Amino acid sequence: MELGTPAVFAATWLTMMAAMMLPGAAPAVGRAAAATGRVLTVPIFAGTYLAVWSAVGLLVYAVYLPHGAAATGIVAIAAGIYELTPLKHACRERCRHTVRSGAQFGIYCVGSSIGLMAMLVAVDVMSMAWCVVIGALITAQKLLPPRAYVDVPVGLGIVGLGLGMLA
Repeated sequence: MELGTPAVFAATWLTMMAAMMLPGAAPAVGRAAAATGRVLTVPIFAGTYLAVWSAVGLLVYAVYLPHGAAATGIVAIAAGIYELTPLKHACRERCRHTVRSGAQFGIYCVGSSIGLMAMLVAVDVMSMAWCVVIGALITAQKLLPPRAYVDVPVGLGIVGLGLGMLA
């Protein structure tokens, strides 16, 4: 699929990131506001968090190439494998705990969610259905503690989806 002009893509990406990522970020925003007691903490935290995701969007736009099912399958397999890595788990843990800023929180959340986001870009970055599915997974991972009996089947399921795309 085509991504459109840079301005249209940026507006769509930012709206999509706000809808997908802010619900899972609400506890962190609340903790940051409670820690500082300042009214401006919430918009600054949320704004810098979304700025990190906007930078990811710029990178996506810069490197995106239209592709077929084989590339989509390979990205899905890589995303599923990433779900099972120590780096993913370390970023997920940091994404679930108190951080100093929205930018720091955003960086850890990108590390936690990058496999799923790559899969979203590969299957159809502008698909509402895929945004809902990936957004729900990301929100659940931000809010719920890691559990191998959930995380391993999710990762393997994504690998299986990728293998199915290659078949």
